[in-house]
Amino acid sequence: MLGPGSGKERNKEHCAVTNGASEEPEDLEERLCEEISLPMCKGIGYNFTSMPNNFNHDRQEEAGLEVNQFWPLVQINCSPSLRFFLCSMYIPICLSNYRQPLLPCRALCERARSGCAPLMHQYGFNWPDQLRCDQLPEADGSKIVCMDNTTKESTTPATTAPSRPVVLTPCEDLPCKCKEPMVDMSGERHDLRGLASRIRSLAGSIPTDCAMSCQSPFFSSDEQAFVALWIGLWASLCFTSCLATVLTFLIDSARFQYPERTVYYAATGPALCTVVFFLIYFFGMAAAVWWVVLSLVWFLAAGLKWSSEAIAGYSHYFHLVAWFVPSVKVVIVLALSAIDGDPLSGICYVGNQDTQALRGFVLIPLALYLLLGFTFLMAGFVSLVRIRSAIKQGGRKTDKLERLMLRLGAVALLYTVPAAATLVCHLYEQHYREAWQRTWNCAGECTPEDEQALRPRPAFAIFMIKYLAALVAGLASTAWLCSAKTIEAWKIFCTRCFWSETNEFCQYVSIIHLFSRAPIVLRWRYK
Repeated sequence: MLGPGSGKERNKEHCAVTNGASEEPEDLEERLCEEISLPMCKGIGYNFTSMPNNFNHDRQEEAGLEVNQFWPLVQINCSPSLRFFLCSMYIPICLSNYRQPLLPCRALCERARSGCAPLMHQYGFNWPDQLRCDQLPEADGSKIVCMDNTTKESTTPATTAPSRPVVLTPCEDLPCKCKEPMVDMSGERHDLRGLASRIRSLAGSIPTDCAMSCQSPFFSSDEQAFVALWIGLWASLCFTSCLATVLTFLIDSARFQYPERTVYYAATGPALCTVVFFLIYFFGMAAAVWWVVLSLVWFLAAGLKWSSEAIAGYSHYFHLVAWFVPSVKVVIVLALSAIDGDPLSGICYVGNQDTQALRGFVLIPLALYLLLGFTFLMAGFVSLVRIRSAIKQGGRKTDKLERLMLRLGAVALLYTVPAAATLVCHLYEQHYREAWQRTWNCAGECTPEDEQALRPRPAFAIFMIKYLAALVAGLASTAWLCSAKTIEAWKIFCTRCFWSETNEFCQYVSIIHLFSRAPIVLRWRYK
C-alpha cells in the first residue's frame, strides 16, 4: 500500500489521473498524514489520510458517521466505483510530497452516480448535493490532479504524471454463491427455476435456491438458545389463557352470546398453535379472521342495533369464512411447496426463505385483516360512545356500559398492538432480508475482518418482538374473562363437581351434553 515515505507498488495499473500539476504553492502548510482508521476505507488502495476533509470533518470518526450512511449501497455493490469515490471524498488521500488536496475525478463520480442513483430513486432518495459531480475536476488537460480507480473507463490521458501516483488494490468481486452454513439446493432440481438461479448467481444476484440451514449465520448459539426459552414462556402463557377461555365457555356457554361468543372462537386458534406448531399458519390466520368477525359483530350490535338472535342467525357464515379462507391459503401454500423453516425459532411457516411468499401469504393478509378489524371496531366504539352520551342525557346510570367499553378497549388493545407489531416485524424482515443474504453470499473473500463486522445483520430484538407479538395476542381473550361472572361460574362448577354427593354437575358436563350444546354448524354437520 502507498503511504508517506513508501515507494512500493507505484507501478500498479490503477493510478490517479494527473493533468500536469508539477508545481505546488510554497505558502501551503504542510499536511499532517494519519493512518486510516475507518473500517470502510481500509484496504481501499491507500493507507494515509489527512483531516479536515472536504466537508470540514476534523476527525475520521465524524466523517465515518456520515459516510457509513451509504454502507448498504456499498454492500449491494450498485457501483464498483462507489466505495472508492466515497472514501476519496470523506477520507481523502494524503501524500507526503504533495500538499494540495486530491479530489476524485468527475468521471469517477459519474460512474458511481449512474450505478446507484436509480436504486436510490426507487426508495425515494436523491443523489446528495454534497456529492454533486459537476463540482469535481475533469481530466481535460488543466493543471488539476484528480483520483480515479479504473483502467477500462479512464478519463482523458494526462500530460504529466503526478510526482507520486495513487495506487489501488481493489478487492476482487466474486460471484454470488451459497456459503456455509447455507445450503445450495440448485443441484436438487433441474427445472427452469434452477436454471434461473444459476443465471442470477453468475450475474451477481442472490441465488434463489440458497436455503437457510438450522444454524443461522446471522445469530449466535446463545441467541438461538434464548429464543427457545422465550417462545416456551410466552407459548405457555398463551396456552393457559386460551385454555381458560375455552373451559369457561364449556361450563357456562349460555353466558356467551353474540357478539361475545366470537371471543371464544378466536381463542381456539392461538391455543392450538402452541400444541401443533406445524399448523401455526392455519390457526393464526383463522384467529385473524375471527378478529375481523368480532369487530364486525360489535359494529352490528353497537352501530346498527342488531340483537344477539339476529347476529346468531348468521353464525354459520362466520364459521364458513373464518375456517374456509385459511384453509384455501394453506392448500395454495402446500401446492406451491412454499413451507419453509425459521432457522432461529425452528418453526415451520411460510416466507422464511421466499420474500414473495412472505408478502403474498403473510404481509398482505395480515394487513388486510388488521385494517378491516380496526375499522369495524372503531365504528362500533364510536357508536357506544354515542349511546353512552344519550343514556347520560336521560339521567340513567352508565356504569354497565362503561365497563363494557373498558373490556372492549382492553380486547382491542391486546390484539391490535401485537398484530401491528407482528406486521411491522415482518415488513422489516422482508425489506432487509435480501441485503442480509447478499452480504453473506456475495461478499468477496478478500474483505477485511473489520469490514465484515460492519455487515448488516438482523436485529435480534426485533425477532424477539415478533415471536412475543404472535403469542401475546392469545392473552386478549383473558380480558373478557376478568369479571365476577367468571369466578362465580367456576365456583359453581367446582362445588357441584367435587363436593356434591351425587356429582350431578359432572354428569351434566358430559361429552353427549357438550355435543348437544355445540354450535349449530357442528350439529348440522353430523345430522
